[in-house]
Amino acid sequence: MTNIVEIRGLSKVYDNGFQALDSVDLDIVEGEILALLGPNGAGKTTLISAIAGIVSPSAGSITIGGFDNQSEYRKARQLVGLVPQELTLGSFDTVWNTVSFTRGLYGHKPDPAHIEKVLRDLSLWDKKDNQLRMLSGGMKRRVLIAKALSHNPRVLFLDEPTAGVDVELRKDMWRLVSALRKTGVTIILTTHYIEEAEEIADRVGVINSGKILLIENKTDLMSKMGKKQLVIDLREPVSAIPESLSKYAIEMSEGGETVTYTYDTTADATGITALLQDFSAAGMQLKDIRTTQSSLEDIFVDLVHQD
Repeated sequence: MTNIVEIRGLSKVYDNGFQALDSVDLDIVEGEILALLGPNGAGKTTLISAIAGIVSPSAGSITIGGFDNQSEYRKARQLVGLVPQELTLGSFDTVWNTVSFTRGLYGHKPDPAHIEKVLRDLSLWDKKDNQLRMLSGGMKRRVLIAKALSHNPRVLFLDEPTAGVDVELRKDMWRLVSALRKTGVTIILTTHYIEEAEEIADRVGVINSGKILLIENKTDLMSKMGKKQLVIDLREPVSAIPESLSKYAIEMSEGGETVTYTYDTTADATGITALLQDFSAAGMQLKDIRTTQSSLEDIFVDLVHQD
């Protein structure tokens, strides 16, 4: 797999001394959807802005498609499209003129056929002659994506693409992002919504205090770090866990009606069979059994708190 973006030792310290990024190393694979998760002030927007050339790094290097975004910034930035978090649009321009003008800003010749394709793909074609002030918030966000795609970028950055939109529109945006990936565009999105990363991302990165805590395949991450638990409801409450069961990672509920066994899903043996046998030997009668698994949100919270 080819890396479309390579970041080495990237740091950013602002004039007031605040360090937004701290020696970040990151490879972004061409054609993937990468979700960057992190609390407010973690450095997500600064990282995206540095890659897009909006923020100058204090140290480190960024290459996009093999071009250094400092020494070869024109070529590097031609490959990048950025959809900002804020709805930064005029009021009286039409959708068509706004998107076409953005293409010209990148030094590209007019290409009405490409602009038409972008607008149709984003369900904006019937709005092409509308003034921006006549559009809903969701449609304005689509216009921002159209502007970012106007010059055929290979990498698209989405900064909180579904912030402040309703659930239905958020899911619609997820479908849109997945469709964009099928055209070969590499997509990096920052998000506060854990379910967003869980739904559409190939890999998940967690950033906090300007440092990348981890970046891993979403499925592998949930498999390795996710906890799986066996929840056992007892027929009769117990006051304490029998000594014969002390070797197991068991927690008892406050009323003694439920016990929870946490086990490793990657281990050769989960120990559940032996546990149930020992339960029976201890004279504990089971009423019901169910399993639960930690979500990406649980993993994210654990990582941030560890840091």
